[in-house]
Amino acid sequence: MFDNLSDKFQRIFKNLRGQGKLTEENIREALREVRMALLEADVHYKVAKDFVTGIAERAVGQEVMTSLTPGQQVIKIVNEALTDLMGGQSEPLRLIGKPPVCLLMVGLQGSGKTTTTAKLARKLVQEHRKPCLVPADVYRPAAIEQLVTLAGQINLPVYPSTVRQKPEEIAREAQGYAREHNCDTLIVDTAGRLHIDTELMGELGRLKEILQPAEILLVADAMTGQDAVQVASAFHETLGLSGVILTKLDGDARGGAALSIRAVTRCPIKFIGLGEKLDALEVFHPDRMSSRILGMGDVLSMIEKAQEAFDEKEALAMAKKFREDTFSLEDFRNQLRQVKKLGSLEQILGMLPGMGKLKELKKLQVDEKEFVRMEAIINSMTRGERRNADIINAGRRKRIADGSGTSVQEVNRLLKSYSEARRMMRQMMGGGGSAPATRKKKGKGKHKRAFFPF
Repeated sequence: MFDNLSDKFQRIFKNLRGQGKLTEENIREALREVRMALLEADVHYKVAKDFVTGIAERAVGQEVMTSLTPGQQVIKIVNEALTDLMGGQSEPLRLIGKPPVCLLMVGLQGSGKTTTTAKLARKLVQEHRKPCLVPADVYRPAAIEQLVTLAGQINLPVYPSTVRQKPEEIAREAQGYAREHNCDTLIVDTAGRLHIDTELMGELGRLKEILQPAEILLVADAMTGQDAVQVASAFHETLGLSGVILTKLDGDARGGAALSIRAVTRCPIKFIGLGEKLDALEVFHPDRMSSRILGMGDVLSMIEKAQEAFDEKEALAMAKKFREDTFSLEDFRNQLRQVKKLGSLEQILGMLPGMGKLKELKKLQVDEKEFVRMEAIINSMTRGERRNADIINAGRRKRIADGSGTSVQEVNRLLKSYSEARRMMRQMMGGGGSAPATRKKKGKGKHKRAFFPF
């Protein structure tokens, strides 16, 4: 999302670092470039102006001018200012009140509101809550069916609304339905419009009065840029939003909405959507987003993704198999499935500090379907072949390729990748085919355990 803005910031700061000594003139020149970069990223013009003015007041002060690393000091100031601009810190949902606590989802058509409703429900399940989904968009029949289908994927109850009901009737009855099913949270997917109108706002106002929601969350499309800011302002003035969820940040959005909404509406961004899958919803951390924009990476988010994707017990069991050299193709398949949970390789690499500066990375085209093909190849093997790859001869490779809809060359590549993984882990464990699990240090009676997740 922030690729262009990040590139420009890094170029500006590279020039600053190249200056032996910073003067008020070259700092102001750099800040003019920063302002242009923000405007090109579709940041609100007043937000961009105030942002640069605030940085200028600090950057031309004694703190920077007398610093041994003035360029780094300016970057530090910009990083702090960006973080403050986007809210300073993440803000959790306020799930306070008598159950079922209501979350009212609002927004225009096409913003991804229905999908986001299901994503949010899935995230609440991970936090040990039991949400009930309420399709209250009676003007678009497909919206009800869509939410029912999505809820089925995460095994959650859905109030059985119909297009013949009024939204107000659905709201009243859904509360009782949630109590009957022992749900502690009610997530209401309201109707959207192609544009803001008095009829939409009137309906949402009545739903707010009936439901008394703990949170009113606007789902806004980041791809619309400044329009998203205007939409947020209109909804906030009428309903009093408690938070914003920005969707489609994995697309070609220039990032202006993320940088402007908080400053214009004073309403926090609570979550960001990074894809169509139900697990593609993340808590918005202003400090981490600022680091990514400035090319510093986001290691904390990457660690959290890994902790969510990898089961600790499975990882320990896998380490034992590596030590005992019993890592099979079935284990290899399980590892592929866990890696897929982390998200796209491009997103993961983008979280690593300094990776955004590599031109080679930007040219890298990762075929996400390769994981699917690899899993299909392993699934086409017999149990014996998966547990002992050494028996897979030329005839078996042809059969596996035919069964998985791939070629013999692709089967060979997978087997080579599997062999390389085993060889690498064998070396890391001590160089032998079945290296011992522990090694004794000289002069000490303690053992050092090696643990290498795949």
